[in-house]
This record gives sequence, structure tokens and C-alpha cells, in this order.
Amino acid sequence: MPGAVSGAGPLAGLRVVELAGIGPAPYACLLLAEMGAAVVRVDRPGGGRSFAEWHRLLDRGRHRTLELDLKTPEGAARLLREAAGADVLVEGFRPGVAERLGIGPGPCQARNPGLVYARMTGWGQDGPLAGTAGHDINYLALSGALHAVGEEGGPPVPPLNLLGDFAGGSMFLVAGVLAALYERRRTGRGRIVDAAVVDGAGSMLGMLVAMAGAGQWRYERGVNLLDGGAPFYRCYACADGRHLAVGALEEPFYRALLDGLGLDGRHLPDRWDRDSWPALRQRFAAAFARRDRDAWAARFAGTDACVTPVLTAAEAADHPHHRARRSGPATPAPRFRDPAAAPAAPPAGPVPPFEAGSRTAPAGRRTVTGRSRTPATTPPK
Repeated sequence: MPGAVSGAGPLAGLRVVELAGIGPAPYACLLLAEMGAAVVRVDRPGGGRSFAEWHRLLDRGRHRTLELDLKTPEGAARLLREAAGADVLVEGFRPGVAERLGIGPGPCQARNPGLVYARMTGWGQDGPLAGTAGHDINYLALSGALHAVGEEGGPPVPPLNLLGDFAGGSMFLVAGVLAALYERRRTGRGRIVDAAVVDGAGSMLGMLVAMAGAGQWRYERGVNLLDGGAPFYRCYACADGRHLAVGALEEPFYRALLDGLGLDGRHLPDRWDRDSWPALRQRFAAAFARRDRDAWAARFAGTDACVTPVLTAAEAADHPHHRARRSGPATPAPRFRDPAAAPAAPPAGPVPPFEAGSRTAPAGRRTVTGRSRTPATTPPK
């Protein structure tokens, strides 16, 4: 087994080689880094990555970066040396590219049988679409997830790239990596992890499919319990044009909602009668339109009505709850507490970088020739 690297977090000692890409793979490596893994990112010479500016936050926490031209024998050989000293390698190329470069799972695991070789794609490593280009919206479309999101009578609405790239992609990749590492403790051998956004998104549809099978979900947008169709589970516009999110599913929460709105349930339609939902939505919409968003938020604060303001990302960063938890896009997640009631510790500092073979090297960015660059832990200005 590869030797240990000192550091903080439950994954301290874990070495990860990341072949720089976009979207789900960088975010997965960020999560591994925030849990203590030492991640070395391998870049193309001169950068050359699509949407590089978008990835500044996702790229934080790397302990060393290399510039390697993997199309050259020298670059491929250096990558194989890095993989020989690693626990995990993460790549997001189209299927077959790594093999053509000579850095696929075969040669990597021949040098390091315990290596977990993690592959992140949209369509997966096989199947008719495996070699086809695509983005989050395409994977969601084919998974069935995109069809479910949107207003009644309107077109499907892409839920940013959160549901596909990051939930269906990154999270499933991390789960696969951790499962393979756990198995390696017993077998001593690594695994090939084939994570595909289309698979992950489809897996998360399990409850919706079960509801449909039970006759409790219709394959139409905006008419169901959890897609904005229910008057007590949707967003409403306020007097200032901003919005509130309402999630009063359970009866006590629904009663608290009516109390906050000043409505008498005896004079309202049965909320479980779907035919009455349009009329009930109109009543709620008229009530919420009487005040500004923050006035309603203050009114419902401290209640169990399940009413919250819909915040922008900038507003969310300044919300008292996030300030108290020191949470946000730049905060590690999940957190680990021992004992459970202890306050969250601040994010741990970087662990020392690793070098295949020697396991030691100065932290920072390096080319294949060793020329120093900007330290990986400092985001570009």
C-alpha cells in the first residue's frame, strides 16, 4: 500500500491525482481535498482548460499542480510515476482517450494494483452515446429528470447544473471512490469507478418513479405535490417582486402557515383535493402579495410554518444562519464532529504535498521540468 501523508481530516494520508477537467470531476476532488486528501492536479501546458475562470473556487485546496503534456511520452511517463504513488486517480476524458494516451487503468494499475481509477463522464464508459459530446442539460434530459422540472404548461427548465453535474456526477463519483477505498482495505486491490451523470441523475429519480407507480405522481410539470403544483409547496411573489419558499407539507406546519397569513382554514378548500389547488394557490398568492419578502420572513421567523426567503447567493452569504455556521461556497462540507455537540472547527490548513516515490516535495505548482509556479493553495487574482 502507498505510504501515509500527514494532515487533518478523515481522509488525511490519502493521495489523489486529478487530471484537470471541468464541472463534476473538479468538484469531487475539492470534496476529497476538504476531507483531508492531498490532491495533485495535472494541467495541460499553459492551462487551456474550458471555463477556467469558473473553476477558481472548485480548484482550491490542491496541494500541488503539474503541467504535463500527456500527448508526449515524457508527459505520460511522468503521469504514470505520479499514479504509482497515489491512492486515487480521477479523470474526466471521453471514453478511450486515456487509453490512447497510455495512461488508462491498465498501465496505471499494473504499476499500482491498489490504485482506485475513477472515471467521470456524462454518458458512462460504454453504451451507444458513450463517445458523444454532451453537457449537464443533455444528461438530465435523457435521465428523465429534466422533464419533471418547470411550470405547468411550460417547457422543462434546467435546474442550473446542480442536479446533474454536481449531484448526479460529483457526489456519485465520491461515493464510488470511498466505496472502492473501503473494499481495498479487505482485498488490497483498487477498482475502476465508472461514474456517469446520466446514471446518477436517474438514480435520484427513484422516489418519483415510486410515487408514480403508486398513482401519486403524474408525468406533467407543475401539477404534483413536490414540483410546485401543491399550493403549500411552492414559491410565491411578494409585494417587492422577491419571493418566498413555502414547504408546509405536514398538518402542524400548514396550520402555522395559515396563522402567519391570517387565514382561517375553515373557509379554505380541502388542501388535499387536487382540483381545488388552483383556487388555493390564488388565495395564498394574494396574501403574500400584500407585503415585502423580508417583512414576511420576519413574520414567520421562529415558527414551524416552513416559510423562508428565496435569497440570491450574495444574500445567502450574509444570512445570520450561514454566518453562525461559517458556511458557504468556500466552506468544507460535510463537517466531522467528535463529540457530536462540539462546535464546528475552522477549515484545516493544507497538508504537505506528495511526490510519487519519495512522497516529499515543496508545495506549489510545477511543470514536468520542476519550474515553480503559483502555489496551488492561492487562487489566481
